[in-house]
Order: sequence, then C-alpha cells, then structure tokens
Amino acid sequence: MSSAFEVRGGNRLKGEIIPQGAKNEALQIISAVMLTPQKVTITNIPDIVDVNLLIELLGDAGVKINRISRDTCEFQADAVDLKYLESPEFKKKSGKLRGSVMIAGPLLARFGRAFIPKPGGDKIGRRRLDTHIIGFEKLGARFVYDADDNYFRLETAGGLKGTYMLLDEPSVTGTANIVMAAVLAEGTTTIYNAACEPYLQQLCKMLNRMGARISGVGSNLLSIEGVKELGGCEHSMLPDMIEIGSFIGLAAMTQSEITIKNAGVENLGIIPEKFRQLGIQLEIQGNDIYIPSQDSYEIQTFLDGSILTISDHPWPGFTPDLLSIVLVVATQAKGSVMIHQKMFESRLFFVDKLIDMGAQIVLCDPHRAVVIGLGRQHPLRGITMSSPDIRAGVSLLIAALSAEGKSTIQNIDQIDRGYQYIDERLRKLGADIKRV
Repeated sequence: MSSAFEVRGGNRLKGEIIPQGAKNEALQIISAVMLTPQKVTITNIPDIVDVNLLIELLGDAGVKINRISRDTCEFQADAVDLKYLESPEFKKKSGKLRGSVMIAGPLLARFGRAFIPKPGGDKIGRRRLDTHIIGFEKLGARFVYDADDNYFRLETAGGLKGTYMLLDEPSVTGTANIVMAAVLAEGTTTIYNAACEPYLQQLCKMLNRMGARISGVGSNLLSIEGVKELGGCEHSMLPDMIEIGSFIGLAAMTQSEITIKNAGVENLGIIPEKFRQLGIQLEIQGNDIYIPSQDSYEIQTFLDGSILTISDHPWPGFTPDLLSIVLVVATQAKGSVMIHQKMFESRLFFVDKLIDMGAQIVLCDPHRAVVIGLGRQHPLRGITMSSPDIRAGVSLLIAALSAEGKSTIQNIDQIDRGYQYIDERLRKLGADIKRV
C-alpha cells in the first residue's frame, strides 16, 4: 500500500463532492448489531480502514456479514463465538482499533461478559476508558484488569441492573457504550451529563427502532427503560460532519468553488457559523452547501474588538475534530485568531510543519496556538512532512493543496483511517495529488 501523497499545490478546484458516511457514527452503529440475533441492514457506511477493521472483527467473532455494496451491509449476530473474544487473535486485532471498545456494551448486555483491549488509534494524548468502565460497574458489572496483556475482562453476576449515573465527562463513546449496555438491563437507567452529539442521537433512534425505550434523545439527560430483547432494523448513517468541515476549509484555502452535496445541514450545529467567523462565505442551498471562490477572507473580532478565540466544547459546542482544520485555514486569512484545544493535549503538535511551510503561528502551550493570518501575501511553500493523526493529516493535506510547489505527506495510512478515497475524490475537483 502506498505510504505517501505527493501534492502539487496552487490549483483552484471546482465541482461537487459528496461527503462519506460519518466515521464516528459508524463505529457505534456497527457495534450495536451485536445486541440482537436478528438481521440489521446499515447503509451509507464509509469505506475506510477503521470501519472495515471493525466489520472484519465482527465477522471473525461469528457475525454473519453480507456486503451488498460498497456502502451497504447486512449483519446478523445469531451465532456469536464468545471463545474467539478471549483468544490471542482477538486481543491482537482489536488492540489496533480504538473503535473495538464499542462492542463491550452490547456483549455485556446480551451475554453477560465482555473484553476490552487497551486502546489503539490516534496518538493525541490520553483517551481514558474510565467513563466506560465506571458506567458498566454502576450497572452491576465487575472488571478485572490483566496487566500482563493490557486487557480488561468484564462480567456480570445475574445480569445488569438499571441505575442513576452522572458521567464525569460527556464522552461520546462512553455514553454510547453505556446506553448499549443499559437497553437490555433490568429496570430504568438514567444518564446525566450524557453526550448528545448527532451520532449518539442516531444510535438512540436506531436502538428505539429495534425496540429499546430511550427518552431524552438530543439532551444531556437520557432515560432508558430496559427491555428483554431487541429486534432487527434498517439504519442509514449521517454524512460525516468532519469531512464537510474539511471541504469548507479546503475550498477557502485554495480559492475554489465547491458544492458539498447532501450535507445533512440540520445536523451540522455550529460548524457553518465557525467558518463564517473566519470570513468564509458559504450558502446553504437546501441540503447542499455552496462555497463560492473567494480571493480573500477576513477573521472577525469579538464585538469589543478583541481577538477571536475558537475553542472546542462538547456538543452542541464546536467539535475538537475540526480545530486543526480551522487552524490551517486561518493561516491564509486576514487577521488573527486564538485556537484553544481544551479536550486533548497533543493535537496542536503538528503546527511545526505549518511553520516550516511559512505560516505564522505561536504555539503557546500544548492547548493553545495563536495564528497570525498572512492574508495570502506569502503563500505557504511545499515541504516533506508526516501525518501524526487523522485530522492533522487532512489539515496538512489542505495546506499542501494551497501551497506553492511540491509537498510530500508521509504516514498517510493515518488519513486513510478516516477519509475514503480522498485522493481520487480531490482529483475529480482538479487537485494534483497522487499516491507514491
């Protein structure tokens, strides 16, 4: 497999692009098929490494999988092999994929035991599993940590029991995992400080179609009345809001005219508004987003004239996954902005590469960076660089597409983990990008 992108920047792109299905939703929804022995059909599945690995993992564990097309799959978990889930093969494979933690809730609910490897995935600081495990414990599960092979073993004596819990953080994956465990628990579970991202709302709606009784969907207070069993259903993923934000940023940086089709506009929350604060024009046309070609864009200030700060926050605040995109886009704006990454401590450590490309950025500490927009007076210049995580990888790709000269981006399997056929799709818009 190719391990680098070679990009020649400076082309103005033009055309339409359709966002893939949401990666972060897919990992939860596909795990939920383990909750029922009946058939579940899922459409708009993104064809990306992380999601395909999870599907493969379920297949290895005995789930019947019928891949109808590239983005549609039928799952039937009527013969799950619990012995495989204790095997060294499962430990090795699931350890590579952070999303594998999501099958713990369904397994615990349906079979009374589950296994969680110590998480892999992005190197962006500590990604704790405490919220998941404390939630399972409150539902009545016991856990043992095996330090020799970095493995959590969870089991219940006499099934899970509904309870009240206040989460220490509104973790999206933590909330999803606890919800999936609670739907089959005895009695009522109340989760306060629950995450309420659109992905989580999608999961709750799907579980309700399967026969679960979840109320409060879309708020941070969920109430789940346990049921005895769940049935099959059909479900379609939302478009990926991170990809949509990435394309808005790409259009602005490369002075391109791009239409993002089928963007699921009602589920984007504050995202379009944050790009408008950077001075980017965009028009919502039905369910599409049209970004006209702009020669320049100017960052707004606060009403009192002070420097704009853009920070991440749990939904309905701004998603941390788009901060690296906003940071890159700000390098060519007029004006300055403070980027404050509150939720992860190493996500800004790719800015050294942007500085090497000629951007003016002051990294204040692991959480904050001030970007001094160059207003296109000095275009970025192409360099060779490596991608540290999925979102930084795409930010560097956007920088390279706007830069003068040739850039080489190494370690692109990080980008492939989250963005399907990104090079092919950008070439259709006129980008000069190839795998080498």
